Parts: sequence; C-alpha cells; structure tokens
Amino acid sequence: MTKLVQNEMLKLIAKKRLIVIGIIIGVLVILFTYAQYKETETQRKKLGTSDWRTILQQQIVDTTNRLSSSRISDEWKKQLQISLQQKQYYLDHDINPAEPGAPTFIRIFLENSIDLFIPLMVMVIASDLVSSEHSMGTVKLLLTRPVKRWKILLSKYITLCLAVSLIIAIAGILSYLISGTVFGYKGWGAPILTGFNITDEGLSTSDVRLLSLWEFLLMDLGLVWFVAIVVGTLSFMLSVLIRSTAAGMGVMLAALISGAILSNMVSSWESAKYFFMVNLRLTDYMKGSAPPIEGMNLSFSMMVLLVWWAAALIVSFVVFTKRDVY
Repeated sequence: MTKLVQNEMLKLIAKKRLIVIGIIIGVLVILFTYAQYKETETQRKKLGTSDWRTILQQQIVDTTNRLSSSRISDEWKKQLQISLQQKQYYLDHDINPAEPGAPTFIRIFLENSIDLFIPLMVMVIASDLVSSEHSMGTVKLLLTRPVKRWKILLSKYITLCLAVSLIIAIAGILSYLISGTVFGYKGWGAPILTGFNITDEGLSTSDVRLLSLWEFLLMDLGLVWFVAIVVGTLSFMLSVLIRSTAAGMGVMLAALISGAILSNMVSSWESAKYFFMVNLRLTDYMKGSAPPIEGMNLSFSMMVLLVWWAAALIVSFVVFTKRDVY
C-alpha cells in the first residue's frame, strides 16, 4: 500500500497542480492583505484614531442606525442584532475582537475561504484522480496490476487526504508569512471569545469562554480541514462516476456556488439544511454567527457532512470495484 501511495503522490507532483494551487493561494493572500490594510487605514483616517475601542463603538453606532431602517428584512435585522450584541459584549469585557497581527489575519482568511475558495482548490485535485486515468487511457494498465481494485482506489484516496492537508498547510503558512510583513507576526496569545449561542430570544452568552488565539486557530484549522475532506471526497466520487474531469469539476463547481447563494436565501426552506453545501461554514458557529436556517448548530452540520462523506466514500468504492472497464 505504501508503494501505491508513493506512486500516486509522484503522479500528482508531476502534474504540478499543487504548485499552481500554491501560487493561486499566494496571490489571493496578497490581495486580501492589501484589502485588509486599506480598510484599516480608511477606518483610522475616518475616526482619527487607531484605538480599537473607538472603532468598535463606532461600529456599534453604525449597526444601531442600520437597525432603525425599515427597509431591511426581518432576517437581516436579526443578524444585525446578534452582531450588535457580540460587539457590545467584547467592549464590555475589554477584549479586542480583531487584535492586529498575522494570526488574526489567518483566522479571518480561513473563515472567508472555508465554503468556496479552499473547496475549489481541493476540487482541482480530487476531480482528476480517477477520471484522468480514463481520459489518458491508463486505467486498463492500472487495473491489470496484481493488486485488488479497492487497494488501488484506497491509495488514491489517501493521496487525496495528504493533498488536502498540504493545501491547508500552504494556506496557513502563506497567510502568516505574507500578512505578517504588514500587520506583524505577534498576537498568538491574544484573547478571543467563543461559545456564543443563537436562541429564539437572540444571542446567548451563558456558554461563552475565553481562549487564546492560537487555540481558536487550531479549532478553525480542524474545521476547515474537515470541510475540505468532505468536499474532496464528494469530488472524488464524481471522479469515479464521471469519466470526464471537466464534467466532474463542473458539477461540483455548480454545487459549491449554489451553496453560497442558498446560504443567504434558504431561511424558510427547512429541508435545505440537509444539503452539504449549506453546512460548509462551520467556522461561523465558532464566532457565533446566525445559522442559515434556524435550529442548525455545529453538531448538526458536522453530522450532515459526515453522512455525505460516508455515502460518497461507499459509492466510490462500490462503483470502482464493480464497474466494467472498456
């Protein structure tokens, strides 16, 4: 099995897709760093200070003014009320929710890329692992080796898991190195709050607890890795079912984009909470954002994703081991 995995990793490296993904992540991090820097400078010039308390107080005032508008929907109004309560809670407890530094940038970058950008990078790898064998005509040669089919597919799936881990590591390292040149490399021990719960009455702070930023980041990275594995496994299944890499990527791309749209539109469609793409933003539960559909929580979303992961893995192995190759 080790030699099979080594062979698959060599084939993956030879395609240079990991290098391309690394370049794409690097470029996006540079753009995101510049955007974050410009936003910070705009706030500083507008308020005439860089004190986070003054900035947070102004954000509270702005949110309060927006709540007084009759043009916003009830759903958006609820989200603004939750955000307002969170900001006030941070201010009351004298904790900066956005401590300047590379660690905070990593957290924000991961939270904004968990449902689309990171899954897209993973999809580029996963959608090609099996279907490329058909398009290149090497699948027959691969299956004539004295190795059981399930072992061949398992070696490809282990390669996928290693690639996913590498992509997450690249995203974290590049985010830290690039953003640190602008915001500094300190802040690992900065305090951050988690455990906000959304109830029918609004925001509940009974379970809120204080963590160091490095602890919070470890949990964020774990959730991002879990989401990436689930999306990668679904793309892997499509690579087995659909012999065209382009078609498989197209299906998964459509699912991810529709999920990003649905998350903002399905609050009244309760059964939509069982779609995997509506449950991808696991990091939102960590920071206490309102779920896309009432009643959803971290445990529920992880369980839904786990079911989709298991189903995709079972279908992949059953089809690959039983289907005739021609």
